Amino acid sequence: MTQQHPDLADEQAYVDYAYECLESSRASAWKLRDLNEASTGGTFQARFERNAFDEALIKRLTDLDLGNAALVFGRIDRLDDRLDAEVEGGGPHAIESFHIGRLAVADEQSEPVVVDWRAPVAEPFYRATGRQPMGLARRRHFIVEGKRVLGLEDELFGEGHLGLGHDEGLAESLGESSAGVAPLIGAGGLRGYNTLVATMERGRTGALGDIVATIQSEQDEIIRSPQHGVLVVQGGPGTGKTVVALHRAAYLLYTHRFPLEDQGVLVIGPNRVFLKYIERVLPSLGEAGVELAVLADLVPDVRFGGIDAREAARVKGDVRMLRVIDRAIRQRERPLREDLVVPFGSGYLRLRAEESRRIVTAARRRFRRHNAGRRYIENEIWSAMAATWRGAEVTDAEVRSAVWPLREVREALDRMWPVLTPAELLHDLFGSRALLSLAAEGVLSADEAAALYRERDPSVAEVRWSMADAALLDAARETLGPRPAKRGRTEDSEEIRTYGHIVIDEVQDLTPMQLEMATRRSLSGSMTVVGDIAQATGPLAPTDWSEVLAHLPDRREPRVAGLSVGYRIPAQILEVAIPVMEAATPGLRVPRSVRIGDAPPRFVAVEDQSRNNQSRNGFADHETGVDLIAVVVRELQDLLAELEGGTVAAVVPDSMSDLVSEGLEYAGVAHGKVGVTGLDTPLTVVPISLVKGLELDGVVVVEPAQIVAEDPHGLRALYVALTRSTQRLTVVFQQPLPPPLQQFVAG
Repeated sequence: MTQQHPDLADEQAYVDYAYECLESSRASAWKLRDLNEASTGGTFQARFERNAFDEALIKRLTDLDLGNAALVFGRIDRLDDRLDAEVEGGGPHAIESFHIGRLAVADEQSEPVVVDWRAPVAEPFYRATGRQPMGLARRRHFIVEGKRVLGLEDELFGEGHLGLGHDEGLAESLGESSAGVAPLIGAGGLRGYNTLVATMERGRTGALGDIVATIQSEQDEIIRSPQHGVLVVQGGPGTGKTVVALHRAAYLLYTHRFPLEDQGVLVIGPNRVFLKYIERVLPSLGEAGVELAVLADLVPDVRFGGIDAREAARVKGDVRMLRVIDRAIRQRERPLREDLVVPFGSGYLRLRAEESRRIVTAARRRFRRHNAGRRYIENEIWSAMAATWRGAEVTDAEVRSAVWPLREVREALDRMWPVLTPAELLHDLFGSRALLSLAAEGVLSADEAAALYRERDPSVAEVRWSMADAALLDAARETLGPRPAKRGRTEDSEEIRTYGHIVIDEVQDLTPMQLEMATRRSLSGSMTVVGDIAQATGPLAPTDWSEVLAHLPDRREPRVAGLSVGYRIPAQILEVAIPVMEAATPGLRVPRSVRIGDAPPRFVAVEDQSRNNQSRNGFADHETGVDLIAVVVRELQDLLAELEGGTVAAVVPDSMSDLVSEGLEYAGVAHGKVGVTGLDTPLTVVPISLVKGLELDGVVVVEPAQIVAEDPHGLRALYVALTRSTQRLTVVFQQPLPPPLQQFVAG
């Protein structure tokens, strides 16, 4: 905006007043907590109630702590027919106003000062259009920075103009001059276009921010969609699918506080770098109790860090592994080969092999979960052995007490029905070609079964499991069940926890086994899953959403929603990425951008002169030319200088990550590695395997041909790399570019 809005000072005063009310609410909450802590002793019930009250106060204090996030970001002026009758001379344009913000704030008389963005009254702020104004006369967007209002953008609604001009009566009623008034719908069919662009063009901070002030209509429709069933959100790069999913989680918690707060909300991300990147979004929206996890975090009592070969990862992700695991467990439920004879008193007790077969068969019929059958097996054995005693009658308990200490009895029990942990089961299975062959017979091919074999570690505690193993361990936990504990109880920590709502990001990269693992944790089938088929690079990448939905809850008919507008990526960068997408996934809908960037992407070719320059540059002998690394370092330094205060990354093939980092160190350029520092430094080296979901101000994509060569879905991986930047993109290459990019350097 070129002219200062005449209401700017008034709105700044109102925002200041809102912050005063917020601080008053915080002070009142602290005062109540101090009074509560002063009260000690009393009955158990009194102490319980006091602790519960204190927990509620702590949560309230957490909710009221906004940090640097803006409290107020909008206002709606609503035509209210009820006011026409109540206000003298109200006329046809009686107005009631609501300021929309991050959380609800009231004054000392409990009158609303700020309305929570999730409240029903705030919905028109996000959804009103010229054809469906939802009762609005005006929608006002605040361009804010913390407590400071930098600018205002108005959209007027009125008969005859649908927001494209001024209704004089309405403007007079609003006390509105023409200054600072925008068309109802901004460029590209967006609301609050100037506010949106101002927000998008701010520098990245290394952590994902919320979009609560700039949510667009198609995003809001997804956010406020009903809770039930599975909602799939397909969105290209920069369409905001991740933040939409997180805002939806916040909205559902607000709308369905009971029972969701007790049931829990789980957000599953692709890796811990991504979780660190998104960790501030929900707290900034007043929801701090949501659990963020990668799938490996949901598997207790094991250590991860192993790396699978490509074929092993593919086989482990196949849903056929459920049958392999079931068969591996069944093969551990075995009758004795010969009778068990043990001393007892002056004679012997016997467990006949035929009787052991009957016991095992009966246990298989009676128990769905393996470990639950162990008590039954033991009791049946004591009873069967007691029946073989020829002397005076003995009880099962007497038999148990006498024979339990005997090694051969415990060995017989462990042969017939061992108590197993998931790690023990899979450690035995993967460490034995014979067991693998038996469990996989008729399910996997011989080569697929062989791909699962690995040398046994000295003990199960020393195994470093891979990410693909997490889903297998979880499937085994479900079928095995908790181990029996003393007095007939089970180990609660071994039960799989369920959640009232689950959000899965980058869902297109989950294998069928991993999707089954997520489904196992759904209490009611309520899920929001977001992703982009064009960016699928997992071991079993789907070509259609039906392949994903086949492994998710089906209690309700699933819904698929699309986000078609790119807000983050400038059009010039998207023009470079789209040919790669079309080559990788023909037929998918092409995203469109609403932003025009300041500069087109740059392609920098590097001649291979590494043999001549290695000693001069001081690098070790690498297959990759040192001139390439030197150019990458130079381009990164230029971007850092150009985007002062922004975030810059080198997106590189996994095999080149250390080499690029060495080059930066040699040049004395401070930087971080994404797996260690996240995006906490202005410059970060990001291997292609960890870049998905991240966004940065400037990106240098290094050696596209190598990215394509190293990944089974190489063009999709390259598409991901090319769509991470919000402002500047540079492509540095020494090898010939992949065909979809060659047009940009032709001639």
